[in-house]
Amino acid sequence: MSPNSSILEPGQVPATLNTTDSVPADRKRAHWREVLSQTFGAVDMAVPDEVYSGTIRTTPLGPLQAVTVDGDCLSARRSRRLVAQGSEDDYVVVKLLDRGIARLEQDGREAYLGPGDVFVYDMARPVRLDFPQSFRTKSLVLPRGALGLSESDVAHITATPLGPDTPLGGLLAPFLAGLVNGAGTYSPRTSELMARSFVDLLGVLADDLLGRTCEDTPGGNRALLLRIQAFIDRHIADTDLTPQAIARAHHISLRYLHKLFESEDATVGRWIQRRRLEECRRDLARRANVSTIAAVAHRWGFTSAAHFSRVFRATYGMSPREWRDTQGSTPYTPSPTRHLDA
Repeated sequence: MSPNSSILEPGQVPATLNTTDSVPADRKRAHWREVLSQTFGAVDMAVPDEVYSGTIRTTPLGPLQAVTVDGDCLSARRSRRLVAQGSEDDYVVVKLLDRGIARLEQDGREAYLGPGDVFVYDMARPVRLDFPQSFRTKSLVLPRGALGLSESDVAHITATPLGPDTPLGGLLAPFLAGLVNGAGTYSPRTSELMARSFVDLLGVLADDLLGRTCEDTPGGNRALLLRIQAFIDRHIADTDLTPQAIARAHHISLRYLHKLFESEDATVGRWIQRRRLEECRRDLARRANVSTIAAVAHRWGFTSAAHFSRVFRATYGMSPREWRDTQGSTPYTPSPTRHLDA
């Protein structure tokens, strides 16, 4: 491998460039297979006997990886055996065929691709991709969880190409190409925003291919919501736990995070506040607890004892001190009509 670096502006991310140009002829095939496997997961690869050339440029884009591949003809197959042996099954690849033609097989479908086509394949299941002539692709590799789709939903959108003459294909192809070409030149914040915008657009594509309306709630969304709620519980004492931080940790947009919580009759911020209040109430009810009310509030992520006291009274109908003095002898339930924003 021969990494390439150049002078970067502050905040920019260097690209990694791998090429077969300087590799001995008898090592080119093995080297190319190794580089492809490091980028897209382990593959069985067939290439012609003649001199082979290929280049892969990889750059982080927020939580995604932007990849440009230039190469001669090849056939790459990711078998069940290789899927089982690898650790790349949490990733999905969205690819634009920029030059050349290709044939894709996955999930019982076969697609013939031309320049400008955008397609998706899942690294968790067997896939075959053939390039019978020289080609160029531009890809974004993203965590499966970012899509908020179940495995069966992902299986319905693979090997279903979008042509440049379709409304969504005409929008997605240039956006994907621009993100891949510009990756590494954006600030970290801009990279995050660009990645989230792409994931949102991909969600629209998935809904369109699956025939869903915006009111539908896929089972995969419920699974993602449960993972996020478990994440909140693990980090509930962290004062930096915000909707923005949660969205960033799960590689989804803030808009999508709020959409997930629409079924919970609570905003994300109010859900966090509710869980913190529950933990504080439990601590204050313990007879052995000798901590001050302020200490309990800070232990569970409240930065202001006064704010904690206000939201506690609004929720439970009594002050934290009054609740502690009862030693939990009187059951109280949250009031459905009295809330303060987190």
